[in-house]
Amino acid sequence: MTTLQDRPNTALLIIDVQNGVVDGSYRRDEVVATINRLLDRARGADVPVVWIQHSSDELRPDTPVWQYVPELVRAAGEPLVHKRYGDSFEDTTLEEVLAELGVGRLVVTGAQTDACVRSTLHGAFTRGYDATLVADAHTTEDLTAYGAPPPAAVIAHTNLYWSFQDAPGRTAATVGSSDVRFGANG
Repeated sequence: MTTLQDRPNTALLIIDVQNGVVDGSYRRDEVVATINRLLDRARGADVPVVWIQHSSDELRPDTPVWQYVPELVRAAGEPLVHKRYGDSFEDTTLEEVLAELGVGRLVVTGAQTDACVRSTLHGAFTRGYDATLVADAHTTEDLTAYGAPPPAAVIAHTNLYWSFQDAPGRTAATVGSSDVRFGANG
């Protein structure tokens, strides 16, 4: 029910599942495996897959920590959007990529839950996209030493609050990976 005109399609968004981002993250292997299953389903349904890759002082381009985890392989023709900010839309080509694909609904996966995943969800929603968070396909690192809740609590809270987001003409949802429906184009 997106507010974006002529955007009936759904895309799978894979945010920052890079070696230096998810190394040591909560349930890393399970989350990566879940994203891989969603990736296979999306490709099988001809649903666009859009990859997001973060760069920073710690994640320098073309370094091992900047690379996507080896378990996830981008297929030829799948868009890759480079970013430097938490919100994957901020100062990137993401909006242009999604417009070209006719996408008005995003199925969101990746890392980190309490940073780039949340920022991108909110960025998408405020820009008029329907945004579905896949409850078991995002993760974060343990930041309890800095006063954050444990990773399981961060993930659970994000899953909970995103399921209650509401705005005119848009939908937000949190679903398990087995309940993902790719929509009009899948």
